[in-house]
Amino acid sequence: MPGIFIAFEGLDGSGKTTALRTVATQLEAMGHAICVTREPGGTEVGRRIRTLVLDPTETIQSETELLLMCADRAEHVRSLIKPALAEGRIVLTDRFAASTIVYQGYGRGLDLGAIHQVLNLATGGLQPDLTLLFDVSMEVAHQRRTRDASNINQLDKLDIEIRERMRAGYLELADAEANWTVIDASRPPEAVVQAAFQAITAVIDQRSHA
Repeated sequence: MPGIFIAFEGLDGSGKTTALRTVATQLEAMGHAICVTREPGGTEVGRRIRTLVLDPTETIQSETELLLMCADRAEHVRSLIKPALAEGRIVLTDRFAASTIVYQGYGRGLDLGAIHQVLNLATGGLQPDLTLLFDVSMEVAHQRRTRDASNINQLDKLDIEIRERMRAGYLELADAEANWTVIDASRPPEAVVQAAFQAITAVIDQRSHA
């Protein structure tokens, strides 16, 4: 079976990372070959970029942030994601191109047309087979993130208005794309994981019978 590419998206604090790890374990138990990764930071180059971009002591211009994220993605796609897909693996990534559209476009206010041009170069046209949006209110997401002061990063310092635009951007993307599934992430973790697992296994079953 050809590889399957699945992106987990949502505000920081939505629970997407926890759900990804649990679903990955479940899929491995079923015998699937899994590749778990993230953006930024899925490669050695990406880990260096992640340290810089998320450093709470740094102030980075929005355009610089956009280009750094896309540099990470260009490396990620070519050195990790595409090879894993070629091996027939199920690639689960914690964030992909939609995060850039939402954070730097809807959130930071950069030109969406320019963002799409840079993203096309970075991704080489690669798109997820399924994007899971873990939707939760900005207040709940922020509350979850700030419970541990030692875990605060640059993105946690964004204004409330920016966060609201980001959530609206995610929902707008989900409404426009057929291969997106919105998951109510305000529910208990078990229900959130189950919804994600069902959406992913439906794609696997569809691919296996194609």
